[in-house]
Amino acid sequence: MHADLSRLTHRPERHYSAVVAQQGRVQLDADANEQTAIQLFQARTLAADLIGPHGGPRGATGFRIALRGGSRELDDLVIGGGRYYVDGILCDATRPQPGVPVPAHGTADTGKEGKGGTDGGDGEPAAPPATWTYWDQPDGFRDPERPGDRLPTAFPYLVYLKVWERLVTAAEDPALREVALGSALPDTAARAKVVWQVLPLPAAALGLDSGDPTVDEVRAAFARWAEQAAAPGSRLAARSEHPGPADDEPCLVAPDARYRGPENQLYRVEVHDGGSAKDATFKWSRENGSVTFPVDGLDGTWVELATLGSDDKLDLDVGDLVEFVDTGYTSRGEAEPLLRVEEVDLPGRRVRLSGEPAPGVGRRPELHPFLRRWDHHESSRRASGRGARDGRLRHGALPVEEGGWLPLEDGVEVWFAPGGSYRTGDFWLIPARTATGGVEWPTDPARRPLLQYPSGIAVRFAPLAWIAGEQTEPDLRLAFRPLAASIPAADDAALAAEEEARAAESGDASYGSPYDASGPAPSRSQTTAAAEAAVDEEGTA
Repeated sequence: MHADLSRLTHRPERHYSAVVAQQGRVQLDADANEQTAIQLFQARTLAADLIGPHGGPRGATGFRIALRGGSRELDDLVIGGGRYYVDGILCDATRPQPGVPVPAHGTADTGKEGKGGTDGGDGEPAAPPATWTYWDQPDGFRDPERPGDRLPTAFPYLVYLKVWERLVTAAEDPALREVALGSALPDTAARAKVVWQVLPLPAAALGLDSGDPTVDEVRAAFARWAEQAAAPGSRLAARSEHPGPADDEPCLVAPDARYRGPENQLYRVEVHDGGSAKDATFKWSRENGSVTFPVDGLDGTWVELATLGSDDKLDLDVGDLVEFVDTGYTSRGEAEPLLRVEEVDLPGRRVRLSGEPAPGVGRRPELHPFLRRWDHHESSRRASGRGARDGRLRHGALPVEEGGWLPLEDGVEVWFAPGGSYRTGDFWLIPARTATGGVEWPTDPARRPLLQYPSGIAVRFAPLAWIAGEQTEPDLRLAFRPLAASIPAADDAALAAEEEARAAESGDASYGSPYDASGPAPSRSQTTAAAEAAVDEEGTA
């Protein structure tokens, strides 16, 4: 998550159940975030244990898939509303409906105002769609002009649900900013958002391109594919090393310290281009990639920004590398070339980039485009004397080199394990602290850094439907019933059974049973008779 964080401290293997605040102590973002992480982990683990890998509530199970035929290359899928859980994560496919605005002055309020966006004929607004479709799903951003986004033209194929979480800041959602604090102050908190996408998967990818598999066979094949697709394929280790004599600045930290940065940092190492090591690249940021600049306008290579930064640490300078980002770009998980800042126009709040952003990125204001700054450089004042590698970029990112220590800056180094398979967006976080002169990274008893899988992105999958042809859509979803059930009303038979059960438990067969008044009365126990006799004696004394 590209947020301005000090560090992430949640470790499920330590089995902490809560964060306990102490009086008079400093408040840290890491503690509050760990409490949230603990609660989410517990709730989602419980849901997954009860529901299973995926499932929806019976009667409200979402993501029912129906094929809507069109021209052969522009078929569509109707996504039914409702809820569905994937590994305990709630996904809601219910489409929000627009509200009813106040009628315009001088018009009658018919109660139908604002229910649709287009004219449905006879002056009546068209009814809004009740469900999502493949082409307009909220976080899908499918483009009919891209052949790879279209539904397969050959049957059969599988439709599945892809789920993950991403961070949303005020740069992407301005409504998160409290305007009462003023524009000069930074934003406050960010938000984590569950992202779901309905996507197709050719039968050949599952090994089911021949024959007529059963639903159970399709589910089993998809489970194998999903396990492989979700498994991380790369590992990284980090350490801090003592710099050369030319970089020594004893006035900052102790002479034997190894991390030589002037401030505490949270380094983020993120995979940019995925693939094997020969094709993969990475980028890094000393601020967890949280330095962003909302875009107000784009004219060729000139970009007008809402701000150029609040100080020298969080600004933009010539030579900085930036990534042009918007909501669609993030949701699609794309990796376009990074661009270099060539010129800065301070009065106009503009920067000139080394090239235009990729087609489809940054040109739609409703997708809230922004620039994200990364801190590796080819050559600049920021890299000078800090150990950064120069002149080794590929499309603006650093090539992955396995099996050796790669310097970032100020003594921080990373090591990629050989034989890795890299996915765009996977990342590792490395807290660096001036107090210790080192980085916080797990080590073995010999203090050797341990290889770690990425901290994210964690992706989950669930099968939805097997599209075998027109009007043939076997449902692959699962449903569960609520645990609660109605209490049956008591009747005479049930009451009699309860009385008999009580009598059997007490050993008194006459308990609760009527008897003949003409016959002998039920015998009393000796204890009861003795007590009554004692009362009679006291009364006559």
